[in-house]
Amino acid sequence: MNEFLRILLPIYFTVYFGIAFVLKSWIVAKRIQKNPLVLPKDDSAYGLIGRYFKLTMVAMFLYVLAFAIFPAWHGYFLPAIFLEHIVVKYIGLALLAISLTWTIIAQSHMKDSWRIGIDTETKTKLVTTGLFGMSRNPIFFGMTVSLIGLFLVTPNALTAIFLLIGHVLIQIQIRLEEEFLLKEHGAVYSEYMRKVRRLI
Repeated sequence: MNEFLRILLPIYFTVYFGIAFVLKSWIVAKRIQKNPLVLPKDDSAYGLIGRYFKLTMVAMFLYVLAFAIFPAWHGYFLPAIFLEHIVVKYIGLALLAISLTWTIIAQSHMKDSWRIGIDTETKTKLVTTGLFGMSRNPIFFGMTVSLIGLFLVTPNALTAIFLLIGHVLIQIQIRLEEEFLLKEHGAVYSEYMRKVRRLI
């Protein structure tokens, strides 16, 4: 199984980031004639969250590459031996597959409203249908599921840290975005918040 995972994980995260972020951003940019990546590069709290997000994603990708190229390193990451079971790994693989599918579907439902960050210059349509009828933040939910999946297929201290940091950053980002959307859409978003859960 570990031999399979060493091949699969780099491919999976290349596809995940490639489709879910790079390709989707390129498609939306062509449609709206604007870069949908709107994370600030300043020293604000919001800019800091954006930088930590990027660093976490890069570190996670470097980890899966190291896992593939230097399998002996896995022992240095304090593996959770009690979770090293084939059933746990299959559950992790299932979650990774669900996460990728869920995220791509959620992004398709966003259409041209897709942004990486908060767009304060262009008013985007509030999406409340499709997966957004089940979760106010389905893409962040999909990202969280992928972090859980990575931890289960390679359970160790480092992937646990990725899961913890990722979860905290996602929760902060969600609240920043929801505060903005509440100001932007007012009572409509307030009613949406009342009807639909934050994650699921």
